[in-house]
Amino acid sequence: MQTLPENPLLFYVTDPMCAWCYGFTPVIRRLRALWFERLSVQVLVGGLNPYAQDPLTSPEKDRLAVNWHRAQGKSHLPFDYSFFLQKSTFYDTEPACRALLTVRHLRPGLSLEILRALHSAFFADGLDISNTHVLVEVLRPFGIPENLFLAVFETDEIYQQTQDEFDLVEQMGVNTLPSVYLDHTQGPRLISRGFCELPELEDRLIQALQIPY
Repeated sequence: MQTLPENPLLFYVTDPMCAWCYGFTPVIRRLRALWFERLSVQVLVGGLNPYAQDPLTSPEKDRLAVNWHRAQGKSHLPFDYSFFLQKSTFYDTEPACRALLTVRHLRPGLSLEILRALHSAFFADGLDISNTHVLVEVLRPFGIPENLFLAVFETDEIYQQTQDEFDLVEQMGVNTLPSVYLDHTQGPRLISRGFCELPELEDRLIQALQIPY
């Protein structure tokens, strides 16, 4: 009889400024709650659109807005579309990813909750989470002091670690956000690519756990 691994580890590859991730993070949180103390989740930052220095063009804004509408239709979560009304719309996801990686260093147990808060700040409240001051305010309710956050967030080391994680995710073969992988002795095993509902995600997880380690 196949013995299932104790407390399997899932890698959740995401980006705080990814619309489909915004819709999918509640699914991951419900899965973790359903599998309480039987499943661990580690958030990995995928870097949806890092280091962007130029504003979005009109066609890029149109494509992104359509993507948001589709994600909203699937997730039924609130979206604030004022982002697209700005004259110069910048869409650099690196700072938010770096903030999430900083949180993982400082408060690893809060990664999913803070990811949810970053999603909501950007998509529902229309806040610019590429702005350091906004990030500080989003994190404040979680008890992370501003000076402690900035002491890590602004270091060369965390910049490099963020890029290293982008590279790691690419090496894993991730080409869609969100993606979920099961940690395995022979390398991460893909569970889910893109948005799906909880029953489908749980079914895929159970199937993957049946494959011999």
